[in-house]
Amino acid sequence: MTSVRHIAAPTARVFSTVADITNFSKAVPHIVRVDFLSEQRVGVGTRFRETRLMNGREAATVLEVTEYIEGERIRLVSDSQGTVWDSVFTVVPREGGSELTLVMEARPHKLLAKLTTPLLKGFIAKALEKDMDAVKAWCEARHA
Repeated sequence: MTSVRHIAAPTARVFSTVADITNFSKAVPHIVRVDFLSEQRVGVGTRFRETRLMNGREAATVLEVTEYIEGERIRLVSDSQGTVWDSVFTVVPREGGSELTLVMEARPHKLLAKLTTPLLKGFIAKALEKDMDAVKAWCEARHA
């Protein structure tokens, strides 16, 4: 699943929004809580539990930053309910602002997940689009 947004804001602002979970959770309104599971708050090795409202219920996921290139790229990985969710945000300068790309791969490794993950992809894709729209709105509002 891939989602791309042109954002009328500097790359540094866009990157700090997606690469720092504290900022990301402010930008994405359905994230209701973040609990850090590591001393580190930003960069490789950062682990946290993100709790979101999904269909009126809270759902928590543990994520870890496994790749971090300042100002350019961050990779978040989660192993949840038999599926590894591998998400990469990339930010590049573009005329009038930045281009933010999110690529998420789902790799089920348990039998039930192999059956259900394909069914969830549409739902997950819609959620990713909402996240990207929220990041765009957040960054542009702070740049105006």
